[in-house]
Amino acid sequence: MRKALAEMIGTALLLAIVVGSGIMGERLAGGNVALALLANSLATGFGLAALIVAFAPRSGAHFNPLVTLAFVLRAGFPWRAVLPYVAAQFVGAILGVLAAHLMFDLPLLQSSTHVRSSVGQWWSEVVATFGLVLVVLSCDRARPWAAPVAVGAYIAAAYWFTASTSFANPAVTLARGFTATFSGIEPSGIAGFMLAQLVGAALALAADRASG
Repeated sequence: MRKALAEMIGTALLLAIVVGSGIMGERLAGGNVALALLANSLATGFGLAALIVAFAPRSGAHFNPLVTLAFVLRAGFPWRAVLPYVAAQFVGAILGVLAAHLMFDLPLLQSSTHVRSSVGQWWSEVVATFGLVLVVLSCDRARPWAAPVAVGAYIAAAYWFTASTSFANPAVTLARGFTATFSGIEPSGIAGFMLAQLVGAALALAADRASG
């Protein structure tokens, strides 16, 4: 349970970074969406790398239900830990959104109106999640520095090369439905994103087994 608590805290901090940097970037960019996205992507990439360094010894720094499931199927992570981890990730993600709202004096409870629903968006989530899970599975314990660098860099890049800006995480996706800010997703689009993410993760596991 201490590891699950660490997952909750780490995921909360990740969402505070994602949502908070989106709010700050949009406020300071003066209407320049590209500049706001650049700020959001860099903050997320650097923040995620730091969180992996801090939480890898505590919980493995999954912060993502699909990463947890991938480790169960690929790396011997125990099935009994899946439910506590996944629950902690979803709860932590929502707490992180609330923390970001509080920092910027916004209403705590919101619903996004940012529509993200199209074939291109769904395919983007398949690609983004495929890449993320494959990168995570490609990092090994012999190079402990590799995971923070690789995962943080991949997510920062995927903000730009995917039409969806790379959610790649069901807990993150659900939580971002509760923010009417730069990082939000309109709730009706959440299910499509989650399904696409599951497909991407499954393809990554297949690719890892086929090429490993």
